[in-house]
Amino acid sequence: MEWYIAKIVYRILVGDHDVKAQFNEQLRLITADDATAALNKAAALGKQEQFSFYNNNQQLVEWKFIDVTELILLNLRMDGAEVYSTIKEVGHAELYLNLINDHSSKLNNSICNSLVLN
Repeated sequence: MEWYIAKIVYRILVGDHDVKAQFNEQLRLITADDATAALNKAAALGKQEQFSFYNNNQQLVEWKFIDVTELILLNLRMDGAEVYSTIKEVGHAELYLNLINDHSSKLNNSICNSLVLN
């Protein structure tokens, strides 16, 4: 088994979404046999940990999984531990989502290309 750090990105939606767009980026420790398995495990974790609740103003708050955008091989021993998290407030949600999707696509392509070369 190998250890990886995976960056998992969530979008935080509040009420009717008329507030500034917010995103949460988390770095998670993942164990897996290879990069493909680590990516799949991180994505499953991201989907599993989506949640919603009502805030003090009775607005629905939703944490929606976007994608896994980074995967780094390392040598630590704490499966699933969150090692970093940040909330992003951006002026243009669609531009940020395009950036996330671009990073995710590059990661997937990189892993697929490395599997072909091996």
